[in-house]
Amino acid sequence: MDSIQKGRGKIIAAFIILYIAVFILSFSIGRFPVGPAELIRILLSRILPIEKTWTDQAESVVFIIRLPRILVASLTGMALAVSGHIFQIIFRNPMVSPDVLGCSAGAGFGASIALLYGLSGMGVSLSAFIAGLLAVLLVWRIGSSMRGNHILGLILSGIMISSIFQSGTSFVKLVADPDNELPAITYFLMGSLAGAGRSELRMIIVPMIAAAIPLLLLSWRLNILSLPEEEALSLGIPVRMIRAIAIASASLMTALTVAVAGMIGWVGLVIPHITRMTAGTDSRISIPASMLLGAAFLTAVDTVSRSITTSEIPIGILTSFIGAPFFLYLILKEGRQ
Repeated sequence: MDSIQKGRGKIIAAFIILYIAVFILSFSIGRFPVGPAELIRILLSRILPIEKTWTDQAESVVFIIRLPRILVASLTGMALAVSGHIFQIIFRNPMVSPDVLGCSAGAGFGASIALLYGLSGMGVSLSAFIAGLLAVLLVWRIGSSMRGNHILGLILSGIMISSIFQSGTSFVKLVADPDNELPAITYFLMGSLAGAGRSELRMIIVPMIAAAIPLLLLSWRLNILSLPEEEALSLGIPVRMIRAIAIASASLMTALTVAVAGMIGWVGLVIPHITRMTAGTDSRISIPASMLLGAAFLTAVDTVSRSITTSEIPIGILTSFIGAPFFLYLILKEGRQ
């Protein structure tokens, strides 16, 4: 037992070190690079009496521009990865991603409506968030009313609701002004953290952490959800209550990510697979590992998106370029085995 605990601790420690390395490196890359030593002094200056050896510009870059965006990227990556991991456990399907319950499609529709009516910034984020949660509520209401296999009912309801909201988004794009509104809608749907700042960070940080806590506390019980429902019920586990809490938390996190970053694919599909390959299938270790790896991955990809060219590349494009070939590799590897 001690060796198992030590092994888990080493895995988590490795992912923590990876995230810290990516976090520090993200400040060192870009138009206004801040070195690791200078970064640590600037960050510690807010809590310790450190003599100022850096410029006001470097401090502004760290606290006003770079730090809020990196934290939003970290929270977004964490949320997408753990949401995909949770849905794959609940639906017992490794091909499931965070948009299985229509949350992403609903949030995309809400953002499109807001952009169509000239809203921007926080208005777009709130509209996307509300529409995403509305889509999940509709899926839950329809899926729960179906008799028999509730998991299958949720999946079928998610496909139906996603299709409806995607059609709505297509209609909005059809009637949008092709000079102003349509480019804004298209760019949002590609996924980007270009506008992520302090307001977006304040919007998501508290509800994101609040949604993550139940998943961590219930991680040991989530192992049982991978069993057939009858077998789990025979063990005295309140399967439906745990499933409802997990779905609500994961859906809230997904809605928040789409609200601030648009549609970012593949993170919630690929990162859980990598986590299971490295950390195993025990949810007590795989859930926090998914959070750390997702945060590190999306922070790294966002750093590349804002640094590789003079104009930012939408982050959703890069995650597709990285995620699709890797997932193809996993499929071919499983096929050979």
